[in-house]
Amino acid sequence: MSLAASPACGAPVKPLSVAEARFYLYTTLFVAGNIVLPALCHLVPGGGPMLLPIYFFTLIAGWRFGLAAGLATAVLSPLANHVLTGMPAQEMLTVILVKSVMLAVIASLIARRFGLSLLAVAIAVLGYQVAGGIVEAILTASLAAALADFRVGLPGIVLQILGGYAVLRLLARGGNR
Repeated sequence: MSLAASPACGAPVKPLSVAEARFYLYTTLFVAGNIVLPALCHLVPGGGPMLLPIYFFTLIAGWRFGLAAGLATAVLSPLANHVLTGMPAQEMLTVILVKSVMLAVIASLIARRFGLSLLAVAIAVLGYQVAGGIVEAILTASLAAALADFRVGLPGIVLQILGGYAVLRLLARGGNR
């Protein structure tokens, strides 16, 4: 399977600039999505750590609209969630912020380099999980905790890859707006 994608398969659009009103509109929508989706997932016992919903729209923002939109979503989503809902818990906030930022950076880079394919999205998601797990192991001084997060979050990783790819394909069909 090739990493390259044809424009018809969803080559990334021109990244949004912070000088554009659309940047603030999309970032607000992505942050809102990253608040609503975790709230829904937390209705299922253990749904947050298992489904990893707080990262979903960060993947979409970084991939489709570039690094600035991805980073804004990555930082604002966990902070807004924490202030509004108390989740993520204070002790997990730093790790989640680090993983979110890594996802925004990696998704943006992979999207610009390879375009949209299922394999490219999988590399981005697995890349931030591995890099974030390393940072988590360092910050918490517990490799076991980092590996447990990966094991528990495996369903969410699969959902991010498949669901993220599906949403990005749908957005690609909408054109270069």
